[in-house]
Amino acid sequence: MNVGVLTGGGDCPGLNAVIRAIVYKGIKNYKYNIYGIYEGWKGLLEGGPIVPLAIDDVVNILDEGGTILKTSRTNPFTHTSGIDKIKKTIERYKLDAIIAIGGEDTLGVAAKLHQEGIKIVGVPKTIDNDVSGTDRTFGFDTAVSCATDAIDRVRSTAEAHNRVVIVEVMGREAGWIALTSGIAGGANMILVPEYPVDIEDVVKQIIVRHTHGEQFSVIVVAEGAKLKRKRADSKLVMLDQGKDEFGHVRLGGIANQLSAIIYEKTGFECRTVILGHIQRGGTPTAFDRVLSTRYGIHAIDLIRRKQYGKMTALRGTKIIGTPLVDAMKTVKTIDKDFYAIAEVFFG
Repeated sequence: MNVGVLTGGGDCPGLNAVIRAIVYKGIKNYKYNIYGIYEGWKGLLEGGPIVPLAIDDVVNILDEGGTILKTSRTNPFTHTSGIDKIKKTIERYKLDAIIAIGGEDTLGVAAKLHQEGIKIVGVPKTIDNDVSGTDRTFGFDTAVSCATDAIDRVRSTAEAHNRVVIVEVMGREAGWIALTSGIAGGANMILVPEYPVDIEDVVKQIIVRHTHGEQFSVIVVAEGAKLKRKRADSKLVMLDQGKDEFGHVRLGGIANQLSAIIYEKTGFECRTVILGHIQRGGTPTAFDRVLSTRYGIHAIDLIRRKQYGKMTALRGTKIIGTPLVDAMKTVKTIDKDFYAIAEVFFG
């Protein structure tokens, strides 16, 4: 059996660990031929490159960040005759099944391709942890560890200089990284997309801290958080008006905007730290290496059992197979009870 593997969307710590697990078990246990599809859906659209993967190719990639197969944000459904081109590439390379490793967009494409008759299995990844159908996506733990380390570091300098420091982390529609790292790092306020906070309330909390003798503050904000004023609509802060092939605008800069407002209203010295792609790069944590490995093993097992149209998922402590359409139902967001834990420590 010939099985193709691709990685789509943003890179993420743990991708190589998934690929390694698929290759190891696919070859050693099932005698499959494993093929690496370069640059995600783009590789299938453009006919390659698609190359055989041997155990020797993946033996030392467990702890490597990025993806040896490269990646792209290509959406085949926005390309003329995209589905036909993909089917022709699959036929040319005699691929019997595909394993697609990616987030909501990549898995959404996989679900549609399955409806087109392509035998496909998905593996959920994203540092944002916002894919429905699974309790956890790999890459999230690494991103949270990175953000928490940054918060720990800026807290000491904020206290030393009596400053307000705003740490901006990733999170377009869900604030999992901001909330989790903010709680772990002892942030004085956490702003997430799910629960917009009025700017005036943020300023008030900082003033109260100073009144009580705390001369510094650390605020963690997700890039997709919305700033709002009383009697005004919430707004996303965008770097530009361009969109990718999945219709996403490029977000970023909310920390700078928030910093300017706080300084204007309080006169307190402010600094911003925008972590950006630092959260996505580098070696995965032990947790993510193990989760990625478990996902890869289960993905090739789903192929073996011919359970196409499914993705691997973590439910409690078990890895299961769940329909790919679960990833498309809705973005997995933070519930109010979890956010309420962080609110106890605001101010």
